[in-house]
Amino acid sequence: MSGLIEKYRDCLPLPDDATAISLCEGSTPLIQLHHIPDLFDMEFELYVKYEGLNPTGSFKDRGMTVAVSQAVAEKQNAVICASTGNTSASAAAYAARSGMRCFVLIPEGKIAAGKLAQAMIEGAVVIQIKGNFDQGMELVKQIAQQSAVAVVNSINPYRLQGQKTASLEIIEVLGDAPDYHCIPVGNAGNISAYWMGYSEATGQGSYCIEQARAVLEDNYKSASVIATRRPKMLGYQAAGAAPIIAGHKIDNPETVATAIRIGNPQSWEMAVNASQESDGWFAACSDDEILSAQRLLAEKEGIFCEPASAISLAGLIKDIAAKKIKARSRIVCTLTGHGLKDPDAAIHQCSRNAMQAVAPEFNLINDLINEL
Repeated sequence: MSGLIEKYRDCLPLPDDATAISLCEGSTPLIQLHHIPDLFDMEFELYVKYEGLNPTGSFKDRGMTVAVSQAVAEKQNAVICASTGNTSASAAAYAARSGMRCFVLIPEGKIAAGKLAQAMIEGAVVIQIKGNFDQGMELVKQIAQQSAVAVVNSINPYRLQGQKTASLEIIEVLGDAPDYHCIPVGNAGNISAYWMGYSEATGQGSYCIEQARAVLEDNYKSASVIATRRPKMLGYQAAGAAPIIAGHKIDNPETVATAIRIGNPQSWEMAVNASQESDGWFAACSDDEILSAQRLLAEKEGIFCEPASAISLAGLIKDIAAKKIKARSRIVCTLTGHGLKDPDAAIHQCSRNAMQAVAPEFNLINDLINEL
C-alpha cells in the first residue's frame, strides 16, 4: 500500500528527488449513509469522508506527509507546531518516521487524552502553556523566526497541498464533485484545501490557488481536470469558538469539540474566500447539537468520530431544517478525526446508559436481555 505522495506526486510541489515520508496515509473511505437520510422528509444522498482512518487517526496526516517530506528535502532537523491535539499527534509520528525532532506547544489541560498520548509516545517534546491554541501559535511563529525549525501548522503551504488530495479522492469515487461539502472549521486550513482541490480538478481559479502560487511559485503543481463542477462549501464552527461567524477574534474560545477550539484561525481569509466563491456559507452549532450528531452517527451508522468531526453532520441537520439544502442533492460530510481521539467525550455522554455489574449467572443475564 502506498501513501498519497506516491499517488498524487504529479500535483504536489515536492522536488522530484524528494524522499516521501509516508505512513500510507490517504485513500480513506467515502461511506454512503443509509439510515440517517431516512430520518428526514427529503430525498438526498449523504456520504462521509472518514478521515479518522488515516495512520494517526485524523486528516492532519495528509498535510503532514507533504510538509515533513519537504522539511527533509530542505535538510531541516526539527519540526514545531502549536496544537489542539491532532496536529501534535501527526507531527510527532511523521517526525519520528523521518528521524527529526518534534516540538509541540499545547494548551494546558485542554487536549484530549488520546491525542496527548500519541504525541508523547511518539517522542515529541510536549510543552504545555498556560494559555490557548492561538497564543501557542503566535509563539511558534516567533520561535521559527529565531531557530532552524520547520513549522508544520497549516500556515505551512505544503500542508494544504497534501490536504487538497481528499477532494480529489472524493471526485474519483463519485465521478464528479458533490453538490454540497460540509466541513468542520477550526484553524480553517482544511476548508481552504478542499476548495483548492475542487478548483484544480475543474480547471477553475480560486483565491486559495492564487495564495499557493504566490508562496510556492514555480514549485506549484495543479491537479488534472477530472470534474465538471465545484460544490458549495459549508463550514461549521462551534458556537463557543466561532470567530469567522462573529467577524472578530475570540479571546477565550470554549467548546466540547476540542479540535476546533480556536479563536483566531490562521487560514481565515482563504476560508472566507472559499465560502464566497462556492456560494456556500458558515454556521455555528451548539455543543449539544455536536454531541447529538456524534451519537447519531454511531448509533445509526456504526461510525465513531470525535466531536469536532460530528459538527459537519450537526450543521447539515440544521441547514436541512432551515430548508437551505436542495432535495435530491449529493452531500459529503468530512469526519476529520476518529472517536478514539477523545474517548472521554463519548464515555461521559453514555455513562447514564451504562448498567451496573451483575453476577455471571445465565438466568439473570438472559432475563435482563429479554427485558431490554
